[in-house]
Amino acid sequence: MSLKQQLKDDLKTAMRAKEISKRDCIRAINTMIKQIEVDERKELTDSDIIKLIQKGIKQREEAVTQYKDASRDDLVQKEQEQIDIFQEYLPKQVSDEELEAGMKEVIAEVNATSIKDMGKVMGQATKKFAGVADGKRINEMTKKLLG
Repeated sequence: MSLKQQLKDDLKTAMRAKEISKRDCIRAINTMIKQIEVDERKELTDSDIIKLIQKGIKQREEAVTQYKDASRDDLVQKEQEQIDIFQEYLPKQVSDEELEAGMKEVIAEVNATSIKDMGKVMGQATKKFAGVADGKRINEMTKKLLG
């Protein structure tokens, strides 16, 4: 089943179960999808949708940081709920051990020896771990292994 179809089915289920926050999150994802499809006149693939969901999570994480700084715990909780729902539609994330093992392979492939080679490593790693590890985790692991 495509991710788009799963979102459609889950929206119906959430509406029937009166799960308001889940319904609203799925609608937000669908809105992002529609926006791109209309603007660019193309059908989005599952990988495109995953990138959109990751972008939505990143936006909400930034909002959480700002709300924490403003001591708005009620809004922090709401944004965190949305992040959790968005993450349900991402592929299972790799563990730190799997990420480290994969990163060691990438470092060996590009013959990286120091932190100066970080650009080459990051380029390969983001392709290899697209959707299953976010850029921040990849970046931190690269620094740990090269630094």
